[in-house]
Amino acid sequence: MKRLRVLAAAIASLFTLLPVVAGAIEIKEITTPLGIKAWLVEDRSTPVVALSYSFSGGTATDPAGQAGITDLMAGLLTDGAGSMDAQAFRQRQENTAASLGFNASLDRLNGSLRVLSVNRDEGFELLRLALTQPRFDPDMVNQRRAQTIASINQASQRPGSVASRTLMETLFAGHPYAADPDGTPEGLAAATPELLKKRAAELLLRNGLIVSAVGDIGEAELARQLDRSFGVLLTGTPPALPPQWVPPTTARTVVVERPVPQSTAVMALPGIARDDPEWYAALVMNHVLGGGGQQSRLFNEVREKRGLAYSVSSGLRTYRRASLLVMSTGSANERIAEAIKVIRVEMGRMRNEGVTESELNDAKTYLTGALALSLDSSGSIAGLLHSLQIDGLSPDHLTRRGALIAAVRLEDVRNVARRLLRDETLTTVVVGKPVGVSPIP
Repeated sequence: MKRLRVLAAAIASLFTLLPVVAGAIEIKEITTPLGIKAWLVEDRSTPVVALSYSFSGGTATDPAGQAGITDLMAGLLTDGAGSMDAQAFRQRQENTAASLGFNASLDRLNGSLRVLSVNRDEGFELLRLALTQPRFDPDMVNQRRAQTIASINQASQRPGSVASRTLMETLFAGHPYAADPDGTPEGLAAATPELLKKRAAELLLRNGLIVSAVGDIGEAELARQLDRSFGVLLTGTPPALPPQWVPPTTARTVVVERPVPQSTAVMALPGIARDDPEWYAALVMNHVLGGGGQQSRLFNEVREKRGLAYSVSSGLRTYRRASLLVMSTGSANERIAEAIKVIRVEMGRMRNEGVTESELNDAKTYLTGALALSLDSSGSIAGLLHSLQIDGLSPDHLTRRGALIAAVRLEDVRNVARRLLRDETLTTVVVGKPVGVSPIP
């Protein structure tokens, strides 16, 4: 209870600093003269402008034989543009006090810009150059490719990375989501500067562009800057979305042997879409099960009571064509079977009994305030707005979120637990030399 009182006080003070969460700051929907749509929150308290944006099409749409090209291309967009090579471009960012970056997820090509208000013309000009005149110089392509291949090789030696990749390959076998976003050495070797330029042209389109901005900038000025940076991009048809995922209907256990003293386990179930009416009931359920850190049931049962693991958790994941509930832990090879058994017992208890009134109230208190606690900068707020846009939510969702969480009832959590926590759809991956864990094909 003391922890919750401290959290409540922190939430109250933070709401005064971040009125966007409480709804006191208007989220403006703007359309530029060239037709680019964006969300804006004006905040004149600090002389900073933060932009979060993305384009349709991610690593799941990598062309055949070019696995990893989207992620590689994203990293290279700021490795030189226009007349500036990589070193000159980085120096220009430093001189401007601007931070510009890109990355690729399964579904989208993402980017961000943060710049001081006094330098915003220069910051948006750097963005324009990265989007429209990336160089893809051969030396930088070779350097980035070598770094990525080294990272892939290193990941193949880490049990946690192996478990995560094996889980995706198992769950999404035959689906584009099964591919490693980083790609393969063979696919990366095929990524020539010409193909990277082609890939950039396929994704950097005004169609499918999502933009949010937060900070010291007004509607007219933002519209001018957006048209300047994004307006020169072509319109066209973004890559088609992957097919809808068909979740497994039978349980499966995969064991990947590695000569390590501790096994890593990841367990996954088909999850729930972000726009599902039961989303907030699932959010509460997950918080109580394993998403609530040291206050969760899994932490209490697996670590505190039995000392089976240092960490254990659960989380909801959503993609455009799939959703998951993922649980993870690690334990000594001789005890990993017991840890997995305890997790499954807690799944069954949640499914059969739901949560208590106390657990429900604590989860609501935490979830209502945790969002505010995470919004400690203009960049994090811009990222939140951007995620709301991607999820197809309305600007007033922030003002309604607290009420949606408060409306969750005990029976709602029990119903969604029965819907999601089904042993017959559970996929388990264990990496190590586990004792007492047998593969189930």
